[in-house]
Amino acid sequence: MFLPLFAQTGVKYSPFIQEQIDIIHKMNEDNATQERILELSKKQAQMYANTLEYVMSNKNSFINETEHYEKEIYTLKKIIKINKRSGNEYAVLKDEVLLKSYQLIQAQNTMIKNIFIALDSRSIEEFEKKMGDLFVSNQLENQKINNVDYEPILLLKDNSKTLQEAKNNIRDFYALMEVNADVLKYLTMYEKKMYRLNKYAKYNLVDVVLKVNNSDFAKKVNSFLSGSELSIVKIALIFLVFLLIYFIRKVAYKSIEKYLLKVKSLQKYTKDILRVMHRPIEIIFILINIQMTVYIYNDFSGVGDFNKFFNMFYGFLFAFILYRILNTVAGIKIHEIDQHNKKIKNEIINVGIKILNFLIMILGLLLILHFAGANLTAVLSGLGIGGFAVALAAKDSLANFFGTLSILISDTFSQGDWIVVDGQEGTVVEIGLRVTTLRTFDNALIAIPNATLANKDVKNWNKRLLGRRIKMNIGVKYSSKPADLKNAVTQIRGMLENHPDIATSNTEFEHDIGRNVKLVSLDDASGIKKTLLVYLDEFAGSNIGILVYCFSKTVNWNEWLIVKEDVMYKIMEILEKNSLEFAFPSMSLYHENDATLKVSDPLYQH
Repeated sequence: MFLPLFAQTGVKYSPFIQEQIDIIHKMNEDNATQERILELSKKQAQMYANTLEYVMSNKNSFINETEHYEKEIYTLKKIIKINKRSGNEYAVLKDEVLLKSYQLIQAQNTMIKNIFIALDSRSIEEFEKKMGDLFVSNQLENQKINNVDYEPILLLKDNSKTLQEAKNNIRDFYALMEVNADVLKYLTMYEKKMYRLNKYAKYNLVDVVLKVNNSDFAKKVNSFLSGSELSIVKIALIFLVFLLIYFIRKVAYKSIEKYLLKVKSLQKYTKDILRVMHRPIEIIFILINIQMTVYIYNDFSGVGDFNKFFNMFYGFLFAFILYRILNTVAGIKIHEIDQHNKKIKNEIINVGIKILNFLIMILGLLLILHFAGANLTAVLSGLGIGGFAVALAAKDSLANFFGTLSILISDTFSQGDWIVVDGQEGTVVEIGLRVTTLRTFDNALIAIPNATLANKDVKNWNKRLLGRRIKMNIGVKYSSKPADLKNAVTQIRGMLENHPDIATSNTEFEHDIGRNVKLVSLDDASGIKKTLLVYLDEFAGSNIGILVYCFSKTVNWNEWLIVKEDVMYKIMEILEKNSLEFAFPSMSLYHENDATLKVSDPLYQH
């Protein structure tokens, strides 16, 4: 079957070829029984299997073997010319058939050499295609060689010794044609085995593998596993690869940790980075294990789209790991800034992270497309051509993006601020790339496009550091005495000036905006109010009004309500001490000629 076994050893054909010819002759005998043919077939199959293993152990030396039968072919061509001139037809016939037999074997040798070379193909599918092409070339070559029907010669009754030799050569030639067909058959049967053994040969494992497979234990196990395309060697390799990948996983974790600890800027993030990377890396190693198992099971060959799926998944996981690392580091950094540095707005970092996340998403998508087999050059050039159309289609999104930049630069409000805009009131949840979301006080969520928000009037209740207004107009009865009113106003003013939670002109507060000659008022710029006013304000229709106008030190709503409540209780006490009563709307009717009061409604009193 294989190249070195075609080599001659002092006889017409090599031992292997001669034995195959003998088997073909015995199968073609008239008295050959079915049992005999089956016995010969088993012997033939075993010979091919043994020869395959022997050749695969010495593949390179066989490929480099020089061609055989060159000398015999050259000699036969000379002799044929001489016999043709002499008119020796049977001698010419005998030598022509032998010449064709040698040419047939040579064509077979060339085919087998090329098949061995094709074993180094990237995939078994590619190897099968090349082998199929070599089969076709071999058959076309054989058709050129077998261009004469020699059956009538075999029927001749002449007892000439030369004719008998010619007949023997014809029978051998036809037997060689059958041998060639058998070679193609067994090559097809053993294509996966050859491809697999060739992979083992690259790692110098072929002898070990053959020794294991030929052991009695392996033969029993392999016979049991034959229907599943598994073998004891495949199972052992899968187990060894599993152990190797497990070891590599441990080493990879240690290496990553060691590298992160070496980089000073990443040392404080090492623990968190390793935590977020743990699960994706575990998935990567699981996928590698699965892929290697399939690779070994499929005779060291990838499975087309299955490989694409794995590569696409690796691209996705790479982008996902990058995304998690970036957001973990950013989260820690934002926390540090929030704790120690109020000059950098969280929103700027937040928007920056979103932009980086978008770029990571694009990178991940390009990786997935690349591994899926897409032409990235065509994709990127298509983006350039379609950029104008995309810009037109996304003009609102671009307007919102620039609105985001305008909001961040102007510093009108920040996340967590209580704002009122265009009739909508609530707490800013997030300033996004496209919209800003508000949580209203009745717990609804409102999304306002940033392009719209950047061009609207915004009232920000959080842009104040000291002073939340308390304004009241207290009405007392007209029957109140002036002295009592004067005492009450003075006492209310004194109470507020001495109240620990009310801002006054004596309240000290440090500005944190630095000096800026362009600012008219540092207090107004910072949001600091200390105004305190308590005056008799007006004579209303049904009461005398006392204006109370002041600011609590706190700007927190809950704390402000507590302060306001305390102030109201104290005002009530002051009014009570000064014999003053709260007035409420009333109506009195007087008759023009009678001083007697007429109450028009029992709900209203004099």
